[in-house]
Amino acid sequence: MRLNRLSDALGQEIWTKRDDLTGFGVSGNKVRKLDYLLADALDQGADCVLTTGGLQSNHCRATSIAARQLGLEPGVLLRGELPEIPDANLLLDRLVGATVRTCTAQQYRDHRDDLLAAWADELRAAGRRPYVIPEGGSDALGSLAYVDAAKELEDQAVRPFARVVVAVGSGGTLTGLALGCTNAFVHGVAVCDDAPYFEARVQEIAAGTAQWGIAPLRSPGDGWEVTEGYQGPAYAVATDAIWDTIAWVARLEGLLLDPVYTGKAMHALLCEVRAGRWTGPILFWHTGGAFGLFGRGHELPA
Repeated sequence: MRLNRLSDALGQEIWTKRDDLTGFGVSGNKVRKLDYLLADALDQGADCVLTTGGLQSNHCRATSIAARQLGLEPGVLLRGELPEIPDANLLLDRLVGATVRTCTAQQYRDHRDDLLAAWADELRAAGRRPYVIPEGGSDALGSLAYVDAAKELEDQAVRPFARVVVAVGSGGTLTGLALGCTNAFVHGVAVCDDAPYFEARVQEIAAGTAQWGIAPLRSPGDGWEVTEGYQGPAYAVATDAIWDTIAWVARLEGLLLDPVYTGKAMHALLCEVRAGRWTGPILFWHTGGAFGLFGRGHELPA
């Protein structure tokens, strides 16, 4: 859809792809990846699913709900300390009865895959059949969903786009779009870490798609790039300027952005357009995450 008032305010044609409308509990870009990953889980005869993310992970929430819809038991390994009263995504994890384990930030950074593997081994020893999904659903199979999404965009678009802008938190969505978007330059806005980290991650994920006949990924700068400088102080932490962007877009277009992913990506779009570095027409890929607004009203500038 075209964002008419935002386009008028920026003097550039801005459109959005509304992946935040893919469903209610299972909303956002995660549902596309889960379509592939949970189908594989069922094909392998799994009876439970394990995955991991931050305390307020959109991916963990979507996985937990989607698993229940398919009759699978969810388990999530979350980074951080559980609050006394759960809210937002964590509340929904609890509501559907996901088994929740936590780890420290350092454990998550250095050992999350090992912790998931050990949990899966525990379940197998108890006679269960676990299926492990990586952070963000971002592996080669999950990224195929966004190769197909790029084709969907091409079929739906009423005009060609010069640029596609999307938030990057684990790399799978950017990988698929970088592989699938052949007529637009794809800007992945880093919401944590830096450009070299995500460039390496995208290339690693893309290498695994060759088994499905996907053409090799082009080098960074050739059709895609990682844009840094808009991460804020840390993952899931937004500056006042990012919050101002979230509020401005909500009041201008009635479009809800979150402080973890889409708010940072939209802030990058506004800044780059205003600086004259990004010209249109531009498509903003809305990856969802509105649940991440809840419980954070104290951060909204007056």
